Amino acid sequence: MPNSNNSESLILPFSQLGKGDIPIAGGKGANLGEMFNNGIPVPDGFVVTSNAYYRFIKENGLMEMIKKKLTDIDIENSKLLQSTAQEIQKIIKETAMSEATIQEIKSAYHFLCGNSDKQVAVRSSATAEDLPDASFAGQQETYLNIIGWQNVARATQNCWASLFGARAIYYRSRQGFDHFKVGIAVPIQLMIQSEVSGIMFTVNPLTNNKDEISVEAAYGLGETVVSGTITPDQYILEKKGLNIKKKHIVKQTWQLTKQGRVAISRDYQDVQKLEDKLVTELATIGLKLEQHYKHPQDIEWGMYKNKIYIVQTRPITTLTKNADAAEEQNLKVNIPQKDILLDGNPASPGYATGKVRIIHSASEINLVQQGEILVTEMTNPDFVPAMRKAGAIVTDEGGATSHAAIVSRELGIPAIVGTELATKMLKTGDQVTVNGYQGKVYAGDYLAELKALEPEKDYSEYKTAKTATKVYVNLGEPELAPKVAAMGVDGVGLLRAEFMMAEIGKHPRQFIEEGKQEEFINKLVEGLTVFAKAFNPRPIIYRANDFKTNEYRALKGGDKFEQEEQNPLIGYRGVSRYLDNEEVFAMEIEAIKRVRNKLGYKNLQLMLPFVRTVEQFIKCKKILSAHGLTRKGSFELYMMVEIPSNVIMLDEFIDAGLDGLSIGSNDLTMLILGLDRDNPKIADVYDERNPAVLWALEKIITTAKRRGVKVSICGQAPTRYPELTRKLVEWGTTSVSVSPDVAYLTRKIVAESELALVRKKK
Repeated sequence: MPNSNNSESLILPFSQLGKGDIPIAGGKGANLGEMFNNGIPVPDGFVVTSNAYYRFIKENGLMEMIKKKLTDIDIENSKLLQSTAQEIQKIIKETAMSEATIQEIKSAYHFLCGNSDKQVAVRSSATAEDLPDASFAGQQETYLNIIGWQNVARATQNCWASLFGARAIYYRSRQGFDHFKVGIAVPIQLMIQSEVSGIMFTVNPLTNNKDEISVEAAYGLGETVVSGTITPDQYILEKKGLNIKKKHIVKQTWQLTKQGRVAISRDYQDVQKLEDKLVTELATIGLKLEQHYKHPQDIEWGMYKNKIYIVQTRPITTLTKNADAAEEQNLKVNIPQKDILLDGNPASPGYATGKVRIIHSASEINLVQQGEILVTEMTNPDFVPAMRKAGAIVTDEGGATSHAAIVSRELGIPAIVGTELATKMLKTGDQVTVNGYQGKVYAGDYLAELKALEPEKDYSEYKTAKTATKVYVNLGEPELAPKVAAMGVDGVGLLRAEFMMAEIGKHPRQFIEEGKQEEFINKLVEGLTVFAKAFNPRPIIYRANDFKTNEYRALKGGDKFEQEEQNPLIGYRGVSRYLDNEEVFAMEIEAIKRVRNKLGYKNLQLMLPFVRTVEQFIKCKKILSAHGLTRKGSFELYMMVEIPSNVIMLDEFIDAGLDGLSIGSNDLTMLILGLDRDNPKIADVYDERNPAVLWALEKIITTAKRRGVKVSICGQAPTRYPELTRKLVEWGTTSVSVSPDVAYLTRKIVAESELALVRKKK
């Protein structure tokens, strides 16, 4: 219900705004007006519209000044981006706001407050009338507990300045958006000093049950619930009749108030935070919002003096498409709905039961005891010692190719990633069962029921089966080498450097700075020898270090040598590093030479990761040659095929001289489909069976076959999708490299596929 007179207004109360006013009020401002005018109990307020911002920019001639500073800026240069953003923000903050705008803000604030000044929240609400696909959430500032019109005006100007924060500039530049087609409105709203607050979902977020409403509640301001610093009570209601069917009451020892962090009396720590009648009243409002917006809602709310207020609502975007099918699976294992605690992405198959151990950083890994269920936001190589001891892994973040997923499959333990809520919903000491097949966590011990439902299949009879297509394994843990070598696999198709580097624990350049290159080389030789000896004479294809910047920063001394990157997965990695830091690469080359030449393990080969161009590949080969490692005798050089340019220019890469290719299906899928493979919100799109990815896989294998070059695949695709393995064999791959836990099954599939091809030819 937009107001036809709004187009030129500098200030508009919520009562004159609706969902059609996004161009001048932004999504947040328009949404507050929409709710206010539809009887939702929203704290009153007004919006300083984008008209005021644009007038400020125009009247003070700031557009050309800002454009000049942003012309030809290298947004990947973090230091330059930060300094440029600070300069622009300083200009905006120090430029005087017009007297007319100041007076309108003053008048609106006094009208809102009445006889005495009240505290308000001053929030940013970006606008982009011509950019419907833009999303600017979280890029601009919010200021809470602001009192006095002068401070409100100052906070408004600070919100304007936040439109040119480093993150916002980076996002718009990467998206190709005009910096001045994005405006900013500033909603100003009475603060509710919530006695109780929280979040409500009009669909149960843990089970995706559309017939339930979930209410989370905690004492104090809602920031603690939203950020996850406090675990709230949870109340589950049936939509039909709004009966409360489940309560999970959590002990709360402190709360956040306007005075800061305040202790809670022991008498109230274990008490239900929101009375039943208020839970029902809140759910009634939630239903009304869902019906109005015609989509399930994620709602922030607060309660003051027994009155409920809605602070914000947005559509839920993370619903599982196959919720009904998942529900049927739960019923099959006879697990009560009340005991289904979490739902995430199944990452490593298997079942485990044990006590939860929540840790938030690698500095806490010593707390993890043998057999515990390790729960964390996301793992990195520093977590591996704890992961070895864990009975299962559960993470808030990540997809099926994240560190937690890959390492868990290699270690042979169940894992669930991308739950979003594990560290909030679970507590250290809870007894839970992890279902790595379905991606579910249950309260209590259901191990016997699950194992009875799906007995393990034994494919060990295929240990000695002979196949033309080699079955290799992906490995990184030296401790697993003897055990996996005894499985009868044909070799290691992907030996990851990263686990050994993490075990060494110090940034390679730190060794160089200290003059301790020999120490680094010897440690790497020690790790490589374990693999080479265990599998000799079977091949070991060592992928040179492909640590990303964030992983390098986690090593001792890393913050000295590594800048933060917006997206390390497509950043400074692979061969690009070797060309810039030849000294570091030279240490890896020396370690390989010693294992091959001094210790006599000629089965160790080298693979180059993330080679962006043919020119990079040629330059890298020159470095290898300069340090005495060339393609002669038994030494073979492989290249990862994991970037679309590798597929497009494959013949040119082969012409440059290599012995084998290994398809990195994880990164190749990510880059073909244009997504972050560690982001659980788009995990449903990530699929190696996508027609575009299958086209690339077939092209790589058939080209390699035509050119007489070995070709394998070392991503997670064959591990996850047996049907894809059949296609790889049909196209002519010379080997597949999989997680050890599915090596026998893969051998079975390969043997059956080869037999089918022979029969087909007859």
